[in-house]
Amino acid sequence: MSTTMTTTRILLADDHEVVRQGLRVLLEAQPGWEVVGEAQNGREAVDKVRNLKPDIVVLDVTMPELNGLEATRQILKSAPQTEVLVLTMHESEQVAREVLAAGARGYLLKSDAGRDLVSAVDALRHRRPFFTPRISQMVLEGFLHGPAIGDGTHTKRDLLTPREREIVQLLAEGKSNKEVATSLGISPKTIETHRANIMRKLNLHSVSELVRFAVRNRMVEP
Repeated sequence: MSTTMTTTRILLADDHEVVRQGLRVLLEAQPGWEVVGEAQNGREAVDKVRNLKPDIVVLDVTMPELNGLEATRQILKSAPQTEVLVLTMHESEQVAREVLAAGARGYLLKSDAGRDLVSAVDALRHRRPFFTPRISQMVLEGFLHGPAIGDGTHTKRDLLTPREREIVQLLAEGKSNKEVATSLGISPKTIETHRANIMRKLNLHSVSELVRFAVRNRMVEP
């Protein structure tokens, strides 16, 4: 799709303006690359992808409203031709696995962005995956040795539907049932039903337990 003569349209999603500014400078220094929009959270990123139809989205894993993994799933569902490059501070095999499972083709540490961002976006322009060498090695070793045996928290999270995961994040960020309902455009009563189902599925009994679950699963920042 992309050639050297074609404009590459890029959307940036990060909740820190200074990070977005730095990324924009790096990207727009490349001939034919254009940053067509910016988003401060995952939900805004999903909406802007629908409207702007970028070729590539560069997004942070830990964002308010909707984290990067959930945003990636929604973006690729509504715009399957879009490529997603996930930025993260976490160098872990589990996060890399989740990024791949969500459908992103690239995984880049924020600490490496100054050096590798242009290479990563260029790879995605040509439909090639991009992982830093250490992450490539970790992912390869992880797949060779089979799924890692964890503490069960990720398995539990997989019991939740995408909508339930959205609700967990919003509740863990301190929003009330009414605020969550407004944010998602559904009724408070529907939120109450979802919330009860979530607590039952996860065997949790309080909001503080729900917050701990969300932090442990990197759905929100501690």
